[in-house]
Amino acid sequence: MLVPHGARPAGLARPARCAPGRYGAATMEDPLRIGRDATIPLSEIELRTSRSSGPGGQHANVTASRVEALFDVEASSSLTEEQKRRVMARLGPLVRATAQDTRSQARNREIAVERLRARLAGALAVQRRRRATTPTAASRRRRLESKRRRGAVKRERRPPDAEG
Repeated sequence: MLVPHGARPAGLARPARCAPGRYGAATMEDPLRIGRDATIPLSEIELRTSRSSGPGGQHANVTASRVEALFDVEASSSLTEEQKRRVMARLGPLVRATAQDTRSQARNREIAVERLRARLAGALAVQRRRRATTPTAASRRRRLESKRRRGAVKRERRPPDAEG
């Protein structure tokens, strides 16, 4: 079968093996792993596309390469009530991440979902309570010695007394 240069045979829409981000063959894991104990199915993430802003010539004006990933926290069935409360307290009821970094919509989709995952992971992280500590004896000694030295420098700068 003869195929014109640059054309593909009828059954091949894309190469069998392609690098991530090429030809829309990027593999986003489903469900999306947020942390150690939280996963979100990709069906709960809404992806919207629109035209990208900024320079780019004729191509940018006609392609919807900007991707916005939206996650409705309240409607999620994959997060526990405690996780929902934590995310809503830090990020609000609707978490949004956008990407318009590349000209490829597929790559921007990956970037937006990754940014959304990072934001959610940060919001779900439990902050450790700060444990108050006392200064060590050596640090107290260094601090007092530096105060003494500074005081001596300032005393040396004073004009001499007019007593005698």
